Amino acid sequence: MFDFDKMINREYTASVKYDLRPVYFGKADVLPMWVADMDFETPEFIRNAVMQRAQHPVYGYSIRTDDYYQSIINWLDRRMNRKIEKGWILFSPGVVPAINIAVQAFTQPGDGIIVQPPVYFPFFNAIKNNNRKQVLNPLLLKDDHYSIDFDDLEKKAGQAKMLLLSSPHNPVGRCWKEDELKQLAEICVKHNVLILSDEIHGDLIMPGFKHTPTASLSEEIARQTITCIAPSKTFNLAGLATSSVIISDEKLRNTYANALERIHISNGNLFGSVASIAGYNHGDIWLDELMQYVKSNFDFLNEALEDNFETLDVISLEATYLAWVDFRKTGLKDKEIKDKLIFEAGLGLSHGPLFGQGGQGFQRINLATPQSVVEEAVECLGKVFD
Repeated sequence: MFDFDKMINREYTASVKYDLRPVYFGKADVLPMWVADMDFETPEFIRNAVMQRAQHPVYGYSIRTDDYYQSIINWLDRRMNRKIEKGWILFSPGVVPAINIAVQAFTQPGDGIIVQPPVYFPFFNAIKNNNRKQVLNPLLLKDDHYSIDFDDLEKKAGQAKMLLLSSPHNPVGRCWKEDELKQLAEICVKHNVLILSDEIHGDLIMPGFKHTPTASLSEEIARQTITCIAPSKTFNLAGLATSSVIISDEKLRNTYANALERIHISNGNLFGSVASIAGYNHGDIWLDELMQYVKSNFDFLNEALEDNFETLDVISLEATYLAWVDFRKTGLKDKEIKDKLIFEAGLGLSHGPLFGQGGQGFQRINLATPQSVVEEAVECLGKVFD
């Protein structure tokens, strides 16, 4: 029903991915497959809803209506079998701001915060910029599969007040299983470590896998968990600055709400709310087709690397539209890999070391793009690594 092969020219649209290439890569003519937004059209049913609201001539201060909250409640119930209440839903202009607000609200300078690298690098910034202490619980990689080091987590949980969980995991693409999440959460409950579960990729699940919201595991775990979600990755709405923070525990919720009020950012974005409602109410079929298309892109990349590149591998993808490609067999240092990709292959990827310990020798590739672009990327790799 939807044309994901369609090429959209995003240059000169104030796009981070396209228009900041000279800043991030030192040249403009690289194929950009780095920033985690899609090159696909935002669904027409969302664009129509935004345009209809835009026809009203006044864009004044706005509220989030009952329709806004009900669309989120219905989506989580329908897609993930998670039951939530309207009063649990708080606002943030994005998941990264929500993480920083939570760090400020629930921890003090010098407190330990656990992260599980290689992981989304704004996690590190939220700790460093707020003068908290980074506690590393690195993921384990064995036979093309990442797992949580629970023994290490048990040892380090006593050093921390909060754990930042990427679920599903960016960049390694794991869709954590229910028993993995339960074991992690039980350790956190035991040591009174607050879980901030970043589930922004929770809708982007590959066929055959299932996302389990951390807070759905039990009431006890829910009382210890803050969940961040957004329609931004799901429907390509990152520019509309709209996300939700779901907190069932009243005390935690009030603390977070007070932190929001202190910086007065709870009004939100009028068009973000309209787009969110349309996406959550009408996006099921579009999302299902999207993930089938992403799977086909991943399968193409995986087969191309297996058939044509002795020194390149890609980690199995269970969730997100981000492929984690292993360059370690090349024997090159990270700067050499980066320079070859940019200046010889003409590719702009996300540099593995940005994601912390365990990111060395890897690059992240965004597959939410027409397959012709993925084919071009493989050709570019072939210029250097074939």
